Amino acid sequence: MAHILVVDDERSMREFLEILLARKGHDVELAENGNRAIELLADNQYDLVITDLKMPGGPGGMEVLSEAKRVSPDTQVIVITAFSTTETAIQAMKSGAYDYIGKPFNVKEAAVLIDKALEKRELVLSNQRLKRQVSKQFAFENIIGTSERMKEVFTTIERIADTKTNLLISGESGTGKELVAKAIHFNSSRSSKPLVVINCGAIPDNLMESELFGHVKGSFTGAIADKKGLFEAAEGGTLFLDEIGELSLQMQVKLLRALQERKVKRVGGVKEIDIDVRILAATNRELEDEVQQGNFRDDLYFRVNVIQIVLPPLRERRADVPLLARHFLDKYNDELGKRISGFTKETLRLLEQYDYPGNIRELENVVQRGVAFEQGEYITPSSLPKRVQGEEHQNAMADSETHASLEDILKGEFNLDDYLDTVEQRIMVEVMKQTHGNVTEAARKLGISFRAMRYKLSKYGVRKSEFN
Repeated sequence: MAHILVVDDERSMREFLEILLARKGHDVELAENGNRAIELLADNQYDLVITDLKMPGGPGGMEVLSEAKRVSPDTQVIVITAFSTTETAIQAMKSGAYDYIGKPFNVKEAAVLIDKALEKRELVLSNQRLKRQVSKQFAFENIIGTSERMKEVFTTIERIADTKTNLLISGESGTGKELVAKAIHFNSSRSSKPLVVINCGAIPDNLMESELFGHVKGSFTGAIADKKGLFEAAEGGTLFLDEIGELSLQMQVKLLRALQERKVKRVGGVKEIDIDVRILAATNRELEDEVQQGNFRDDLYFRVNVIQIVLPPLRERRADVPLLARHFLDKYNDELGKRISGFTKETLRLLEQYDYPGNIRELENVVQRGVAFEQGEYITPSSLPKRVQGEEHQNAMADSETHASLEDILKGEFNLDDYLDTVEQRIMVEVMKQTHGNVTEAARKLGISFRAMRYKLSKYGVRKSEFN
């Protein structure tokens, strides 16, 4: 049901429109002249105003239109006129009217026009709600943390969010690098423009150039049409290069040129395209070490690392664990339809003492599991994964208590995910011992890719420096 104001000096027209709109379930108010309409606009919020253009003895429809837009810019206005000239229509539309109806009008056509005006109103409001939600979700004030390390991060974000400076966000996997990038973008003057995110480690090297810079039709097999690259897609906004350390040296050269020249050229194209894009980059590698080892260009490193934000791992900000856990509890209460009130003291103690090799992402996973498993009012230790409960995992295969017997499985007392995690973690440790911390050799021994090996080491908190 919409709230609609009808303004017309002809009583029969007012009553006709009232009947038409009331039949569709709308709440209708009537005004016999412009003065009365302006009084009502001052005290009420309307979704739609339908006003006659010519009304003797006071303000006309154009004045009503102007006042409606002044007090509520999102209110839609339809003008009714017996003087349905092109000039009149253009004047009304330029002044903010949604459309106009010429007298005499077709009732069905008028009803369709009214429905379309109300649809536009709802679309505007829906987009405004979405923008408010996005702004609230990614405002840096809502990145959770009260530890001194996080206060430093907040201060830095506040100071540099609205600059044009390129930024490097570093930290272990799962520390919230993308969330920080979004907070910076949505608190900058570029917030109304696109934020384009690309994971540099997820795209094969032979496709990366096309993804970043675009391509022209026929430039390679499968290029059946011209395609914009992500630099063009982010025009006026922000391009977030996640895991920039994964780029090949060849792609690093091409990216550096784009950043220096502020121009891109599509694959197979000859035209250079000017770009206005702020670069935010993130990495879980030590890029300085990568530069020293020749894996990352020093000129590109200095180009993206004008300002650096280092996100601390969760084990170095344990005071924030209860706040984060509460946040995730509320989130998954809503998603899973649960009403869990909180955590027991012992559960919180276990959550705070765990090291979280997967950082915030792992904590979220732990709390989600707890919400799903818990049947009582508070999450208890039994609803947490065994690794968080403090049990020894590296020697779990040798520990008789962790060996799975067929009897255990049939009794329903065996958790396959926990057991497989235990086995995999121990294998990671053993193979790293054998290879003295050589990740490439360890990956070869296990028959998996280097990238998969590095992911598993990060997942279980196994650091190669411990085996050198």
